[in-house]
Amino acid sequence: MLHTIKLLLRKWCNLLNRPAIYFIMGTGNARKRDPLVLLEQALIGGISHFQLREKGPEALTGIALKRFALECQRLCKAHRVPFIVNDDVELAIDIGADGVHIGQDDLLCELVRYRIGKEKVLGVSVHSMEEAKCAVEAGANYLGMGPVFRTHSKVDAKEPVGVNKIMEVSRQYPEIPIVGIGGITPDNAETVWKAGVFGIAVISALADAEDVIGEVNRFKALSERGR
Repeated sequence: MLHTIKLLLRKWCNLLNRPAIYFIMGTGNARKRDPLVLLEQALIGGISHFQLREKGPEALTGIALKRFALECQRLCKAHRVPFIVNDDVELAIDIGADGVHIGQDDLLCELVRYRIGKEKVLGVSVHSMEEAKCAVEAGANYLGMGPVFRTHSKVDAKEPVGVNKIMEVSRQYPEIPIVGIGGITPDNAETVWKAGVFGIAVISALADAEDVIGEVNRFKALSERGR
């Protein structure tokens, strides 16, 4: 398992040598901005991963969603950044995404791994040691843990778990990369890095930033202080 994870991460732009700044966005997160312009700014700033999470009452569907996903994928390929699809396994397979990220209320991890194959990356959102154990045993390549802090980006977000859960799971599964998510900003990111995460995932911290490129650089600088 560890060998497979390292090979996947090396394939992803040698990410073992730099921290992961993982941007999650859908068209609704961009508000009045052009979501593709927002994504491109984040890519120029130096995000290491992008996850398309198209949710909400006005979310794109069908052909419109596929077209938007392909544009996001095109931008990510141009910057050599992995393109991950949240939840929508069919879309990910259809367009050849680099991987899929699922939550506890989505398809079973084992089924998703079977559907996407061994070469694609599978991320799983977990909130406890028990959920982490199940995800690891089912073939997850990384864990998204949170919400670390209170967040308003997800209407169904659970209560914050802080960094203690991250440290607990990291001690139990030191070979599995953990990405902290939920309410992370430049004001508290250093605390998350010190908990031993492989990376941090953000939505509103970048989607709402006036200077997206500058905000990515601030997160990268904080990672060096916290690691």
